[in-house]
Amino acid sequence: MSRQRRPAALVLLAVAALAAALSACGASHERVDAASDAAKVFEQAVAGGDRAQMCAALAPQTRSEVEDSDKKAGAEAISEEDLVAGGPVRRVDVWGRQARAVLASDTLFLSQFPAGWKILAAGCRPQPGQPYQCSVKGG
Repeated sequence: MSRQRRPAALVLLAVAALAAALSACGASHERVDAASDAAKVFEQAVAGGDRAQMCAALAPQTRSEVEDSDKKAGAEAISEEDLVAGGPVRRVDVWGRQARAVLASDTLFLSQFPAGWKILAAGCRPQPGQPYQCSVKGG
């Protein structure tokens, strides 16, 4: 390889490495869209009072926590929670198998399972300098 081509090849290699690193850090559009769709399905269930759909959208550990705390099964237990519709999804951030969906008046936390994205926590409000306070969450 000539001396003139060597620096160009090194620059191309550096650019390719940087592009690969950056793409590994960001979430694909498909993953963001899938997490957003799961958040929308959950919020539509909340807005429509569809307790069975709300329960089905919860992650297994979250469903268990809700059932244990209310001493009731799925759909009955979720009705005991003070969830109100959070409005449209404004932003979704995905990190690996975890996601945060910021809605007009709520924040949801999700995790990716073999069956798709599920709600880990809902009814979440930010607390200045502290973790979010969520009305529905898994243990």
